[in-house]
Amino acid sequence: MKVVAIGGGTGLSVLLRGLKNYDIDLTAVVAVTDEGGSSGRIRQELEIPPPGDVRNNIIALAQDEGLMSQIFSYRFQSNGDLANHSVGNIILAALTRMTGSFNMAVKLASKILAIKGRVLPVCEELIRLVAHYADDTIVVGETHITQRCARIISVKLDKPAKALSEVVEALETSDAILIGPGSLYTSVITNLLVDGVSEAINQNKKAVKVYIANIMTQPGETLNMSLQDHVQEVEKYLKNSVDFIVANSSKFPKEIIDSYSLQGAEPVIPRGSIDKRYVLRPLLQTVYEPSDPRLKARHDSNLLAKVVLEICGGKAE
Repeated sequence: MKVVAIGGGTGLSVLLRGLKNYDIDLTAVVAVTDEGGSSGRIRQELEIPPPGDVRNNIIALAQDEGLMSQIFSYRFQSNGDLANHSVGNIILAALTRMTGSFNMAVKLASKILAIKGRVLPVCEELIRLVAHYADDTIVVGETHITQRCARIISVKLDKPAKALSEVVEALETSDAILIGPGSLYTSVITNLLVDGVSEAINQNKKAVKVYIANIMTQPGETLNMSLQDHVQEVEKYLKNSVDFIVANSSKFPKEIIDSYSLQGAEPVIPRGSIDKRYVLRPLLQTVYEPSDPRLKARHDSNLLAKVVLEICGGKAE
């Protein structure tokens, strides 16, 4: 079975870690509008697409997340020029300069880590996300968008960009297309804005289209949005409906609710009635990450992959 998963950084990589354990032909299509941290600095200084989200997903698909994966993940903590840069980002930047192609750099890095499946940047252009808010404010750039806690009315790219031919081909020939999980606008919808992506998805009539919702809302993007609101936005930019919506039904520990409420975030849950397309399952996994002392809410990779493949095989009720 040919499966294409579309998204950005953390959310998509969690899904891929589960899917790589199955005998499927797997392709990850990754957003290129990230502007923060190490990726943003490399993008600005070297004028190449931001490597961070791509790096995360290459590592997620590594068949053996051993020493080389750890090297790609390693982040410098010094106060010098390398501060906050990850080794994987630097390697991808070097490969891009050596080959003249970000896509080729991703291929070579994927070969180094012997990944299961393939990772494709959605395009190679230097593009930025533009958000229009309810008060008619226009904000340019992913970092600025995520910092502004207000309701987004619409998003677009700052200039036209064409999807890689490999991305279009993968979408047109796949048996299943998974959209998300990930930040609604900056990881998921940003891909749908690239010319050829939505068109290829809609042209593929045989593929099962599944939207995987985030576990929690994000103050800078999805403030007070219900599960149905998320679906409505995805379908607006897809210009079509999805076949299934996968979302978490687990009860949340008080520590998670309290921690996220301080940030203005809450669980992504349905409000009102839902139709038979909605597949609600207990998918919550709580984790501590080295960079943040707070307990985090994540999808359980294995449970999510199992649910998704059951749906794509026609087994979900």
